[in-house]
Amino acid sequence: MTRGADVPVDVDVVVVGAGQAGLSSAYHLTRAGLDHVVLDHAPRPGGAWQFRWPSLTYGKVHGLHALPGMELTGADPMRPSSQVVGEYFAAYEDRFDLRVRRPVDVTAVREGDAGRLRVETSAGIWSARALINATGTWDRPFWPRYRGQETFRGRQVHTANYPGPQEFSGARVIVVGGGTSAVQHLLEIAEVAAETTWVTRRPPVFRDGSFGEAEGRAAVALVDERVRRGLPPQSVVSVTGLPLNEAVRAGLASGVLDRRPAFDRITPAGVAWADGSRVDADVILWATGFRAAVDHLAPLRLRQPGGGIRVEGTRAVRDERIHLVGYGPSASTIGANRAGGAAVRDIRRLLNRQRAVVPVAAAPVA
Repeated sequence: MTRGADVPVDVDVVVVGAGQAGLSSAYHLTRAGLDHVVLDHAPRPGGAWQFRWPSLTYGKVHGLHALPGMELTGADPMRPSSQVVGEYFAAYEDRFDLRVRRPVDVTAVREGDAGRLRVETSAGIWSARALINATGTWDRPFWPRYRGQETFRGRQVHTANYPGPQEFSGARVIVVGGGTSAVQHLLEIAEVAAETTWVTRRPPVFRDGSFGEAEGRAAVALVDERVRRGLPPQSVVSVTGLPLNEAVRAGLASGVLDRRPAFDRITPAGVAWADGSRVDADVILWATGFRAAVDHLAPLRLRQPGGGIRVEGTRAVRDERIHLVGYGPSASTIGANRAGGAAVRDIRRLLNRQRAVVPVAAAPVA
């Protein structure tokens, strides 16, 4: 396809994103024999993993489920996860000849001609019968807004741009957020920082003991319920609690993980609470999560009044041609794999129905 071409290229399915969800979908599309293209805006294989901070080694990752048809074996737990997963995804693309096009930015998906979708990108236009959206959340970091935020004289950093603990040596650091990333940041920054403060909106819930299949299903069901109601999805981790491992126990014992409630405002020197207490800081690190990167789907008007896209399985309720994989309950690595296969099966049925509709020829004039 010629870059910048105005004439759409016809294809059965466009896959947007080449992370875990996108590669799983491409694998199943290839096995199903469906004509498709995979578009990824990242510069190289690895999905969002390629952007993770260097100190997040593979051994610290909570779990990466293998892509369908190819296991990840023999990985060094001390290597950065960005390198391990990037190499694994690259090998996967080569093994199954997935031919991901990158870097390609998808700018808009609109209604096209003859019931097709018009997919507008930095590399031209595709015309598709169906689309699998596997864009994840990494490109949409969530920055909360607080009164006085613009007056802060120090640095403000988000997890999306977290450089690793060495950048905070000797600094007074406030970490905001109650998820696993916040805990990981705190535990390693505390070793080099002059002072750390942990702030969360709600008291953190630590999960002791094993987390089995039954607990996993219950957690996914809670996320799924929100998506079915058309509400913005919460992460699966947000309903599972924080694992109480050896490092977390040590952080609790040392006081590093002593949490303070959300502050009332930000001052030039730090943060302040309504009771008059204050903490001075050089850095505020926002470990406040991400939102689904689906703005390119806005022309299709898929959002519900609650702010989310209502889905059944992976299919958008407002448009059966659109499937969201890695969204809501399928945001985990194992969920993304299963959802990729489910989306392709659903799309295959849709395409078969479309092709079965044959126009009736007009009767000849006597």
